[in-house]
Amino acid sequence: MSDGKKPGLIPLDDALAALLAEIEPLGGVETLATADARGRVLAADLVSPVDVPPADNSAMDGYALRAVDMTSLLPVTQRIPAGSVPMPLAQGEAARIFTGAHVPPGADTVVMQEYTELVDGRLRVTQPVTAGANVRLRGEDVRAGSVVLPAGARLDAVSLGLAATAGAAQLTVTRRPRVAVFSTGDELVMPGEPLPPGAIYNSNRFTLRALLDGLGCEVVDLGIVPDNLEATRAALREAASKADVILTSGGVSVGEEDHLRPAVQAEGKLDLWAIAIKPGKPFAYGRVGDAHFIGLPGNPVSSLVTFLVLVRPALLKLQGAARLTPRGYRLVAGFDWPKPDKRREFLRVRLDDEGGLAMFSNQSSGVLTSAFWADGLLDNPSGQAFKAGDTVRFIPFAELLA
Repeated sequence: MSDGKKPGLIPLDDALAALLAEIEPLGGVETLATADARGRVLAADLVSPVDVPPADNSAMDGYALRAVDMTSLLPVTQRIPAGSVPMPLAQGEAARIFTGAHVPPGADTVVMQEYTELVDGRLRVTQPVTAGANVRLRGEDVRAGSVVLPAGARLDAVSLGLAATAGAAQLTVTRRPRVAVFSTGDELVMPGEPLPPGAIYNSNRFTLRALLDGLGCEVVDLGIVPDNLEATRAALREAASKADVILTSGGVSVGEEDHLRPAVQAEGKLDLWAIAIKPGKPFAYGRVGDAHFIGLPGNPVSSLVTFLVLVRPALLKLQGAARLTPRGYRLVAGFDWPKPDKRREFLRVRLDDEGGLAMFSNQSSGVLTSAFWADGLLDNPSGQAFKAGDTVRFIPFAELLA
């Protein structure tokens, strides 16, 4: 290949495009209480029926008045706490007002209480302020009839607060994907069980379940499947009957003990992809019945990275999300990288005290502590060397794990 990659390796962008071409949104919606909709994808535009704020209101505790009266001693004719309905303010009057309270008709300015004093019961402004100061105008946040949240938005804490601000007690969201998860490997043992010689604890099961939960998926956990063909075929049939997506880790190679490949081929269809990324590379996509099949590599960091850059966008597309891929940011590397791989690399890095990026010392695909230590991934193009001080692309875990 002209780009210097090994024959047969598929560039990540090509692999992602091919995967997404196989994915169509699931369709189907449900209505949830706004408080219960975190992590879900909005199915239809949310249009506000009200102005926010619904009336001009005070940004702080102080006194409401006309700006032209600021130089006079003003009688204080009313007290306006938040939630009350004020009376109109006549020329030459002031009103005691509190944060969030509606500004009375006739007033155009709020003077903070620290800039005032009372002289024989009348208000004196001790430090003039600009006309219109400290008044939050009706509709300055949201206009009635405007789209508050667009269809395809993923609902987080801020968007749920915005929906509530617009008075939405319920939200219409897309159906959750059902994802069946299992791991293959006789060497895998669940945490809490004795660890015999030659065995390892099954970390991928917990990582993948947490990632799926964070994406709003419904998880069908089928546990650990023994390393034999019939057990693997049976697990695939069960998974296909229960889920929209089958997600596995390990067993997508071509070794004698890797039974996923022949099992998926026997129960459906399978494409094996060697993707030009590090960590990662082995990736499988296919269909079993009506379910999508996705097979991830078994090494924990490879499984994590491959999920984040390939599976996450696919699951978001299934839910009809508008934005499928994370934002990256240009930051300064705090280390040299003189011997890059021919594959596109995702290095585990974190922000240092100077605002640059530091690298975890061991970038092995089996070292999950590198991901725990890191703030995100440095996305380095294939064959790209760089030095400390060079600008690189950083994808924070705040983008990838949200």
